[in-house]
Amino acid sequence: MSSATYSANNITVLKGLEAVRKRPGMYIGSTGPDGLHHLVYEVVDNCIDEAMAGHCDRILVVLEKNDVVRVEDNGRGIPVDIHPGEGVSALELVLTRLHAGGKFDKGSYKVSGGLHGVGVSVVNALSTWMEAFVARDGYDHVQRFETGNPGEPIKRLGETDRRGTTIRWLADPTIFTETTTYNFDVLATRLRELAFLNSGITIVLRDERLSAPKEIEFRFEGGIREFVAYLNENKTVLHPEPIYITGERDDVLVEVSLQYNDSFSEIMFSFVNDINTREGGTHLVGFKSALTKVLNEFLKNSKLSKKMEETLSGDDVREGLTAVLSVKVPEPQFEGQTKTKLGNSEVKGIVETFVNDQLTLYLEQNPEVINQILEKSVLAAKARIAARQARDATRRKNAMDSSGLPGKLADCSEKDPSKCEIYIVEGDSAGGSAKMGRNRKFQAILSMWGKMLNVEKTRLDKVIGNDKLQPIIASLGAGIADTFNCAKLRYHKIIIMADADVDGAHIRTLLLTFFYRYMTDIIKDGYVYIAMPPLYKISYDKKVFYAYDDAEKDRIMSTIDRDPEKVNIQRYKGLGEMNPEQLWETTMDPERRKMMRVRLDDAVEADRTFTTLMGEQVEPRRKFIEDNAVYVSNLDV
Repeated sequence: MSSATYSANNITVLKGLEAVRKRPGMYIGSTGPDGLHHLVYEVVDNCIDEAMAGHCDRILVVLEKNDVVRVEDNGRGIPVDIHPGEGVSALELVLTRLHAGGKFDKGSYKVSGGLHGVGVSVVNALSTWMEAFVARDGYDHVQRFETGNPGEPIKRLGETDRRGTTIRWLADPTIFTETTTYNFDVLATRLRELAFLNSGITIVLRDERLSAPKEIEFRFEGGIREFVAYLNENKTVLHPEPIYITGERDDVLVEVSLQYNDSFSEIMFSFVNDINTREGGTHLVGFKSALTKVLNEFLKNSKLSKKMEETLSGDDVREGLTAVLSVKVPEPQFEGQTKTKLGNSEVKGIVETFVNDQLTLYLEQNPEVINQILEKSVLAAKARIAARQARDATRRKNAMDSSGLPGKLADCSEKDPSKCEIYIVEGDSAGGSAKMGRNRKFQAILSMWGKMLNVEKTRLDKVIGNDKLQPIIASLGAGIADTFNCAKLRYHKIIIMADADVDGAHIRTLLLTFFYRYMTDIIKDGYVYIAMPPLYKISYDKKVFYAYDDAEKDRIMSTIDRDPEKVNIQRYKGLGEMNPEQLWETTMDPERRKMMRVRLDDAVEADRTFTTLMGEQVEPRRKFIEDNAVYVSNLDV
């Protein structure tokens, strides 16, 4: 545009909630599934704020048919009287104006999660319609909105002895073009967290989209202590009771619970005003710093110090640690409306000093606990040093190879990772067919052989030195564990291709365990897929059909109008039985193949599942098999 045509007429002013509809990503992060679920979180956070203020003890979240959501609480109810300065009801103000709400008045809420005053109004703006029902002052009230605009003024209905707020809405499909369907498990993850963080509050999630409605009730009297115990349920813990410390400094409430187990991974959840700060922030930095400092101070006075040539690192003291950190901050500064990282610099010092003092006091009074933790940390330090040496040895080895890539890798010619995919294939026979059948431009093949290592029972140094895992680490090119960097990933589709039998399922599980424990981000970011090769080849009159399960085979057979004896049905026992053309046609051609994308909807349940299936304890695994055997057709007994 030339300066001659650029004038005041070119300046656009967005009024009311127009800005939200124009740039929704600024308010909810994205218009994909994450943003869609964020709508629910914003409404529920308001209910939790009522609970934190002591006015609400029950919250109901309902997924109705046709993608409608209903959230109810038994709090005070949003005020419905006319605002003196605006001339409309307070309810209408809260639902139609940005930065309007009770969170700015510290007499109403000392601390809250919904701090920007844009939460519910944003949900309203991004909905085709919204209905608000308020039971307050002895009467029911209702008001309906269309794309953020009030249809008519608030109505007072009949008398009631109830109180509380119900928000019901339909997300706008013109905004959420990818999907408007909510994932029950994703919502359950967040609601479970909130129930743990607010002991004594009941949160119910109900799915009415099913023919038989599904309902889960969350209520935990033990708070974050119970959260830590839940996370460690199927693990072997080093001390029977989780450590718990809590207190208030400079108006910041700090609550920490932690417990060590004999695993080699770390589970850490941090929250600010009940918001899950997935990207951490100053509160988490303060906690980690204090934990490392405290354990190193105890190590100095321990006989174990003679076995150490260097101090314990942060990774050393967090091996096998399960911890939940929750802080309540009156004026938190989050990075962005989606609130994933705390920025208040003063909170680091508050948390660090508090944890340093209180954890030291606890451990001084419980010498058997600190001795077990120090023994675990010293072993972790030795493993870290060994892992560093193993990495150095691998680098030296790769330096002698100009490409640094394993010999088993048949790479592709494309260099743009977003266009590249790698098949990790079980067996040399299937790998050979895949190499001949692939598109060499963008498809790489890595053949695996022999039994894979179960990383759930192994420290990092053994993982790095394992000859079955080294080719995978080198091929992906993004490092491992604390050195892993998703930005360096050489392929944006990592496809596990194994036989459709028990052994193939075991290999898939071993690989997924490895990715989850040491390259978690490739699962979080959606880079991992499971190939779905066909089970049957059905041929007659030179026509060929492929069936991916028994139901599809039966459906194909029902369409064939001829003597079944003249139809040839081949049951594939493995990928190695397919020639390159068949493998390409059924499993590798992007236009025709079927794949499952591996998603991480619930990190808590994912961790528990991997621990159950791949951990040391036999009893939880036996129970899992007994509970789920009825759903499995190829159970290996």
